Amino acid sequence: MSLTHFDASGKAHMVDVSDKAVTAREAVAEGCVTMLPETLALAQGGAAKGDVMGVARLAGIMASKRTADLIPLCHPLPITKVSVDLVPDPALPGIRVTATVRTTGQTGVEMEALTAVSVACLTVYDMLKAAEKSMAIGNIRLVRKSGGKSGDYEADL
Repeated sequence: MSLTHFDASGKAHMVDVSDKAVTAREAVAEGCVTMLPETLALAQGGAAKGDVMGVARLAGIMASKRTADLIPLCHPLPITKVSVDLVPDPALPGIRVTATVRTTGQTGVEMEALTAVSVACLTVYDMLKAAEKSMAIGNIRLVRKSGGKSGDYEADL
């Protein structure tokens, strides 16, 4: 299998998508921040820095729009929708983060969804680190994507 971000001589390059069809594309990514039950209670009840999940949601949305500035070979995309959902899960214990990103274009939005989840998780950590430095960010992955030449993908759950 050849990797698309390398040319014939092995040099990194931005993939030429000019011949790709413009299609509706969507990607969903997920991740989580695990923490002590007491820290989760702070996240739900209002920490010293404010609305943890609200701030993390905005950070994830903003990050998805800046993906091309962060990941060197990503194309800047006209994102048409971003939603970032943070759900407290006492069973972890922690917060589950899901991002859905849509566009109509010539390349997919998987990296934008993954970036949104990553930055939302990092923001949760930042806002709660005074209470617990041992929180763990993990299980960040693409859950599904649709549209484009490679077709649909759905992760095994």
